[in-house]
Amino acid sequence: MTGRYEHVLGFALSHPWAVMPEMLSMIASILARRIAGQEVDRAEIEAALVNRKNLPQPRAGSIAIIPVYGVIAPRMNLMSEMSGGTTFEKLSSQLREVVANKAISTIVLDVDSPGGSVAGNAEFVSEIMRARTKKPVIAVAKYLMGSAAYHLSAAATEIVAEPSAHVGSIGTYMIHNDLSEALKQLGVKRTFISAGEGKVDGNSAEPLSEQAHARMDALVDDAFGQFVSNVVKGRGQGMTSERVRKEWKAHVYTATEALSLGMIDKIGTLDETVARLLSASPEADDQRAALDFGSTADTPQEPSPATGQDRLSELALERQMFELQL
Repeated sequence: MTGRYEHVLGFALSHPWAVMPEMLSMIASILARRIAGQEVDRAEIEAALVNRKNLPQPRAGSIAIIPVYGVIAPRMNLMSEMSGGTTFEKLSSQLREVVANKAISTIVLDVDSPGGSVAGNAEFVSEIMRARTKKPVIAVAKYLMGSAAYHLSAAATEIVAEPSAHVGSIGTYMIHNDLSEALKQLGVKRTFISAGEGKVDGNSAEPLSEQAHARMDALVDDAFGQFVSNVVKGRGQGMTSERVRKEWKAHVYTATEALSLGMIDKIGTLDETVARLLSASPEADDQRAALDFGSTADTPQEPSPATGQDRLSELALERQMFELQL
């Protein structure tokens, strides 16, 4: 057993997560088994997570494409190293760079993620909200936009989902692994000497106490409230906390369902979205680049009635207010 694994397990189990339930359960199970002394095949870990790197994508004309892949967490750690997942620091750096680049007119987030840690998510959401006052930010679900990935995407100017995409899982939770029986079988009896009430609450060497359970409940509820509030703010007029909590819930929806609920604004592929944006540009280079994507525009769609908003006028007002603050 290494301190490295203990550190990662401690982070995974002590922080609220906004991630698809099956993903966090798998992460926690693998790490808990490692802490209990069982060997875990590296291939099993890599299979559990998304094995891709968050590398910059080629620009398409004046459009910058930022990939949001895999499990999202703050800082590089064991999970991001093995999964090729995304860190909020890397995303923030890429976003700031393209916002500052005068040759970039539009930012596209290429999203394929089950979500990730609550830690760092709200801060990155704020960065996207600021970015969209300067340049349009389009989030495209290709093919999974779950939990924390939807949280950040809701801050975009527009959300598009590929026809086969899945969107949603608006919720937060934590996991407690009771490893007391596993430690007992290994002949390990762990004793905590601590000062400060609640210092060792929720430790994995014993069952979860009522006090620790209540504390974890409070952390999860607080993170969920922040999640819902940011989604309401990002989606704009016509969206309410009650709708998000009672109508959307924490379910995962198909693209068609998500459109009808007002969770997304359009259904279309990433290529169609890039082509549409390029073809709408007055720049000749963008017009030529649009042809490379096989389409100059996607099928016209009525704005989702569920959002009850005029996104263009609303965002124009938002930009004017931002400029007045400078």
